[in-house]
Formats: sequence, structure tokens, C-alpha cells
Amino acid sequence: MFERLKRVLVESFVGAIALGYLLAQCIQQFVNIFTSPVVGWVRRNEYRDVMQVISPGKALPGFSLGESLPYLAEFLFLALVWYYLLRWLYFTPLKKETAPPAPNLEQAA
Repeated sequence: MFERLKRVLVESFVGAIALGYLLAQCIQQFVNIFTSPVVGWVRRNEYRDVMQVISPGKALPGFSLGESLPYLAEFLFLALVWYYLLRWLYFTPLKKETAPPAPNLEQAA
């Protein structure tokens, strides 16, 4: 069953398109790992004045690397799935289907 699925995915290029989409998602999560602490820092700085009125004397945190942990986990998961599918679809050769030989009509006559 998996061999038939693999053959369909490889021969119709659906597997290549899906792998490209997975790789794009993987790259996006990799970029988010580095941009999410910066976005959080900018967001906190926008509301610095409001926070000083609400709780005076309390310091706001700077960069928080904890904001990037969900993106790191998603990046690792997508990278592993992408690599496994790439190896399964394209690094192991397809088994050739062997059809029974066609009867030779010239010899039968």
C-alpha cells in the first residue's frame, strides 16, 4: 500500500510540491525563532508609559528568548518530517513493476 502511495506521489509531482511547501514552512519558523523576541521587545516598549502608570517602579523585561521556544519546537518538528519524507520519496528507488511477458503471436501460428 505504501509503495503504491509513494509511486503516485513521485510520478505526479505532488510529493515534490508538498516537500516544497513543508520546506517553506520550515524556513518561516526558523526566521520566527529570531524575530519573535524582537517583536515582543518592540511591543513592550510601545506600552512602557502605560505600564509605568499602572505599576510604577517595576522594570519591564528586555529580550525574552522564551518567546521563541514554540517556534523552535515547530521548526524542529517540520524539519524532521521534511527530511523523513524526502528520504522516503526520493532517496530510496522505486520498485519496478514487472509485467508478464506478452505472448508471441508469431510463434503460436
